Amino acid sequence: MSDTARPSVLLVCVHHAGRSQMAAGFLAHLAGDRVIVKSAGSLPADQVNPAAVAAMAEVGIDIASAAPRVLTAEAVQASDYVITMGCGDACPVFPGRTYLEWQLDDPAGKGVDAVRPIRDEIRRRVEALPAGIAPRQSRIARYTARANTATAPR
Repeated sequence: MSDTARPSVLLVCVHHAGRSQMAAGFLAHLAGDRVIVKSAGSLPADQVNPAAVAAMAEVGIDIASAAPRVLTAEAVQASDYVITMGCGDACPVFPGRTYLEWQLDDPAGKGVDAVRPIRDEIRRRVEALPAGIAPRQSRIARYTARANTATAPR
């Protein structure tokens, strides 16, 4: 698949050390090459939360090599979907993007037992996501088709 045919999803949380890393791990695992998966943080930590790494390893997804990255306006602008998890107003807004806000507990400073329910909720939300994801070109094509149908002679 070409990159223009695949939707791009940017997952954002404050530290890019837990929630967004787990969401990116799940989305990449579940969607494979059908989706371009990116993630970042508004105030990235020094490392990914070890409890998040351990919790994901329990379900067979390795995020141990992931590293926190800073959120940039360019990353947001290059994405079809932006899913924020607590970054609030720190995430820039651009027209033509679909924004979702997931209210999730922050796993920072928590052990694996406390991170598991957060991981499971993230998985539930990610599993529901692919059915609604469509690249910008497809949305434009659907809109154009509807507009042409509405104005076609009868």
